Amino acid sequence: MFWGLSSAVDFYAEYVKAFKIKEEQGGCGDGASSPSGALNILICGGADPRHIIKTLAKRYTYKSKPKLNIYVLDGCAEIVARNMLLLGVALEAPESFSLGYKAHLFMDIYGNSLMRPSSHHYVAAKGRTLLKMVTDKEELQRLAPMLSLEGLKYKERDGLEMAFSFWQPQPWHQYNIATYWEQRSRALLGTRYDHRNGAFDWDLCMTLKEREGQQICSQEYRYWRECGVAFVFPEYEQCKPNKTFAAGLVRDGRTYLHRGYVGDIQTGPFCGFGLRTTEERMHNSAHGENDYRATDVTERNLLELFYELQTQTAYEHDSTRSRRYGSVQLLMTPLLTHNECDAGEGQVIYDRPWIQVPDVTVHYLSPMEMVQLQQGAARWANTFDIAFVAYNYFSFLGQEFFQTLRAQALFLLETKLLTVERRDHVQDYEAKAMVLMKEAGLKAVINYQAINGKHMLLKYKKTEEADTGEDKDEGVNSKAEPEADADALSQTETYPEVGQIYQAEDGQAEPEAKPEADADAESQADTYPAEGQIYQAEDAQANYHAINEKHKLLKYKKTEESDTEEDKDEGDDAKAEHEAKREGDADAESQADTHPAEGQIYQAEEDALESN
Repeated sequence: MFWGLSSAVDFYAEYVKAFKIKEEQGGCGDGASSPSGALNILICGGADPRHIIKTLAKRYTYKSKPKLNIYVLDGCAEIVARNMLLLGVALEAPESFSLGYKAHLFMDIYGNSLMRPSSHHYVAAKGRTLLKMVTDKEELQRLAPMLSLEGLKYKERDGLEMAFSFWQPQPWHQYNIATYWEQRSRALLGTRYDHRNGAFDWDLCMTLKEREGQQICSQEYRYWRECGVAFVFPEYEQCKPNKTFAAGLVRDGRTYLHRGYVGDIQTGPFCGFGLRTTEERMHNSAHGENDYRATDVTERNLLELFYELQTQTAYEHDSTRSRRYGSVQLLMTPLLTHNECDAGEGQVIYDRPWIQVPDVTVHYLSPMEMVQLQQGAARWANTFDIAFVAYNYFSFLGQEFFQTLRAQALFLLETKLLTVERRDHVQDYEAKAMVLMKEAGLKAVINYQAINGKHMLLKYKKTEEADTGEDKDEGVNSKAEPEADADALSQTETYPEVGQIYQAEDGQAEPEAKPEADADAESQADTYPAEGQIYQAEDAQANYHAINEKHKLLKYKKTEESDTEEDKDEGDDAKAEHEAKREGDADAESQADTHPAEGQIYQAEEDALESN
């Protein structure tokens, strides 16, 4: 809910790659599909600004820079407020603090349930600035002209105001997240809570590490599952509650009612920036232990993105800044939570203008717009060039939703790969998603059937040639079927044995091939009687003796003709035996007639024996 379960994506790069657009073509978004020359991007349920930050940071690498209209739609006002805060950290003026401090500040707010005191003060001060921006259009234009709140209703703006006010250090603004976290863990694990370390290791080693989460170390994951602190550095102490995790705020006099903590407690905030990096050395491991944690990879990626946002130049990472804590067991001291009131006087005021990114506008939409998008409202028809939908927003998708995409559009759907759900649930989700997008006429960017891989995102595209191409392919296939049948028949006539084998394997024997096959079998039995008898006795469908191949299955059949032939053979054998016996008796009689002396001797001996 408070972070996504897929790595940050540069939308512009994905669009160019999907449609193979060259820089010489003047960029994307031009032509009939985008008359205004702008690229409209929809983010449904992104939960954090990771995609926006990476898209803006990599913008300098392209020659053609079309205008970007980014539409952000999230489920509640508190997530929108947190989204604005994190985007403000990324675009904070360089004069406010150093690059390393900005990266650690972002990590503290992004993924830690308890923050450092300095981060806590920044959230409070920045909350007051954001409150002025929401309530005063002139202040919004002065500090962040790239933001547009026109899509929010007054109810959502009141929700933003309550969120920014709740972040202020007041004694009646209590948020005991340590208690909320423990309650969620106990409710999830039940009787396994006393053995929770084993459950944590099972989820990491048997699930996440098998699903593109190899960079997550066991110590940092176990510590996050225990208390909610994901990004740890030895020199810092987290002791202040992160109030940006509060959701469902309702004003009750001077105090606020809320729902506690309702975010993720199984995967972690490591997916957005901590799983992949351009430096392959940071992915090295030895004996199952990573050299670098997901925390270290997150720090390195944020340093790169923030540097490129500030300077619009390529980033060269200093390897000495990254600490190899992957195989190091850090001493985790007990966490101390301080809920006392902090003095508001003397705090730094962060009201400098944000880093300017030309030709980019971020529009925040009301959550009720999701219903309009689901129904394919006319005012959203043929609007978006790129659409990203989180996995928990899949239930809102339907055939009408895809009407909001332009004739040439890219659609990205987040999968359940980096959840701890069962494998069959993940596969069923992807299968349903593929069927839905196929019915909507979308075409896969890559062949997911041929590539047996694991994907955090399903990438599909909509083109004008998609429907025409499918119809054309169906026509070619239907035309090719008669030709294939003709070739098979010709092959059967030319090579009867081979044709018989193919027919036996397919289970669809042609009636015309039977007489030729019987004639060949009889001819073979006459020429090679011994071999023919063997084949007839085995009654094989395929001539395994003639074909020197490897078979997974031996296929035989039982027919009425084989039984009749066996009975006939038995009758012939009995007749032959009877004739042989008669011939033997005739030979014995002729022998007695031919040699009388010998016969007399036998008779004399018999008479002597009888007389005695």
